[in-house]
Amino acid sequence: MATTIDLDRFLAQLDATRERDDLQKVIVDLRNLLGVDHVIYHWVDSTGDQYGCGTYSKKWVAHYLEKKYLRVDPVIIGCFQRFHPVDWKRLDWSSKPAREFLADALVHGVGNQGYSVPIRGPAGQFALFTASHNSDDDTWEKIISYIGRDLILIAHFINRKALSFEPRRAGDASLTLSPREIDAMTLLAVGYSRAQVAETLSISEHTLRVYIESARFKLGAQNTTHAVARAIGCGLIVV
Repeated sequence: MATTIDLDRFLAQLDATRERDDLQKVIVDLRNLLGVDHVIYHWVDSTGDQYGCGTYSKKWVAHYLEKKYLRVDPVIIGCFQRFHPVDWKRLDWSSKPAREFLADALVHGVGNQGYSVPIRGPAGQFALFTASHNSDDDTWEKIISYIGRDLILIAHFINRKALSFEPRRAGDASLTLSPREIDAMTLLAVGYSRAQVAETLSISEHTLRVYIESARFKLGAQNTTHAVARAIGCGLIVV
């Protein structure tokens, strides 16, 4: 289990990808880096086009599609209704279809624990980034306490990279933010305080304030809340 993630190393590998299919290798390497059983990235756009990559077995993916589990999967349903990261234990698994789905997923090695980050991008895009694992509740809680915040940033960067391979779905190219400005805006957008953002990015609150003010100026925003809204609306960050 990773206690910290070398984000710079991961982002360098991600930046080196040249086409969307290359994301599969990035996901596999990320799974190994995190020390969890599975990592998955899946997007659906407004036209119904889908793309996915991850470490679930091909047998499970085919079985999932055949059974049309998309309709009953509490992770999909729960994340579509939320904007913040979701621990699977906090989802509603009480219905018979949900319990049957969970039992089937466990047989196929999906993992009894999971943490999913819902992402909403430009032009109606919805994506989901998930880490899952087999462990007891205490162990999983420790894992997420170490890597949970990093997963939010990783989800964002993977989605931005995927969007870059689809130019017609990208955000407003006339506006750009630096990687650190994007990090700051993303974490603020999902509800972290300035102190939490500074801690996550390993910077001082003074340095964070510089990034926020720089982003606000570039976006022509009146305040931080307006800057976050503008960044989301322009497709510069996804939450």
